[in-house]
Amino acid sequence: MQAYTGIIRGVPELLIILLMYFGGTALLSAAVGRYIEINSFAAGVTALTVVFSGYAAEIFRGAINAVAPGQREAATALGLSRWQIWLLIIIPQMIPIALPAFCNLCISLIKDTSLISVVGLTDVMRVAYIGAGSLRAPLPFYLAASAIYLTLTSLSLLSFRLIERRYSLPLAKG
Repeated sequence: MQAYTGIIRGVPELLIILLMYFGGTALLSAAVGRYIEINSFAAGVTALTVVFSGYAAEIFRGAINAVAPGQREAATALGLSRWQIWLLIIIPQMIPIALPAFCNLCISLIKDTSLISVVGLTDVMRVAYIGAGSLRAPLPFYLAASAIYLTLTSLSLLSFRLIERRYSLPLAKG
């Protein structure tokens, strides 16, 4: 798992998208014996899923490790099963720890969708690029794309803020 997350976090997202699309096409064509092009949507979704999962694994690993070992030991001493320990002890304590980083990761994922236009998938940036090129007026199209991304990230931030408020840890009073 550490090798996977290390490799995924060490390689740029754009390169992973290109490797999934062109490398997948080359591997599939070699395996079948004739040219088969991978669907750009499938390659883009797979690449972003691979990247997202690598970062998410590290976020959740860190949050799980942040739960004090004594919590598990106490639950075991009380006779709770492994499932009960996870559902009643570990997950409720790790969620507030993982949420802020997971929120940032989701926002990065929204913005990373602009990268999949390099493999021919029509997304917000590709539409802006085509519109800017056809009318030779790039500013309005890129401003509109910026507004769309800003709206999506703002809605995500608002949603996560509500979720964080619901699951936040109580502040220690000193």
